[in-house]
Amino acid sequence: MILEVNGVEFQYRSKEVLTDIRFHLKKNEILAILGPNGVGKTTLLKCMNAILKPKSGTILVDKEDVLKLEQIDIARRMGYVPQRCECARLTAFDAILLGRMPHIKWNITTEDVMLVEATIRKLHLEELALRYIDELSGGELQKVGIARAIAQNPKLLLLDEPTSSLDLRNQLEILNIVRDVVRKENVSAVMTMHDLNLAFRYADKFLFLKNGTIFAAGSMGEITPQTIEEVYGVPVTIQNYMDVSVVIPV
Repeated sequence: MILEVNGVEFQYRSKEVLTDIRFHLKKNEILAILGPNGVGKTTLLKCMNAILKPKSGTILVDKEDVLKLEQIDIARRMGYVPQRCECARLTAFDAILLGRMPHIKWNITTEDVMLVEATIRKLHLEELALRYIDELSGGELQKVGIARAIAQNPKLLLLDEPTSSLDLRNQLEILNIVRDVVRKENVSAVMTMHDLNLAFRYADKFLFLKNGTIFAAGSMGEITPQTIEEVYGVPVTIQNYMDVSVVIPV
């Protein structure tokens, strides 16, 4: 297993947000964390890379306890892409190069530069490389954020709503990039999402949160319309169209 989450609990002040969260993920798999607004999806993602410290539980990446690692060691193992990347007066190339910081001991090496250039080619970002990121569109900025995370050479990618506020073309392009990286680079990915149809199209496993705990989890064949109705309060049917499962509100 690349990721093992065991009994994670988290609270803000006295409010319980996450209770007894347990799941695992293998290499080359994509997990979608789903559920209504405010259910704790982003909080769980931040607990997984120790931005937030859980009250209890363990999080293992490649058998190492994340909560006992220094932040730089966590960054060597996990690439995190938040919902909104902070804009600064950096070129896209320099922003992606920042992904190499956990691995740089003294100075940037030729190997670091070559790895960034390879990542830019892999994601077809050549036209953006020398543009400033505060001038990029939302979709372009999200691609740069993913490229920076990939440049870290992580074992695990954590993406917080990677398609939020993007048009259909950019949603599909970004999720195709994530899927290609997971399949070809021997890594895994965890994504928080709101769009069930995009999740069902791209993820291998699904975890539904309700009231701060796991209501249901499994592969596509284990997710039923009743599951979705219980979690979201909306009756649905699940239909198969061209080998893709599609959720349709009734």
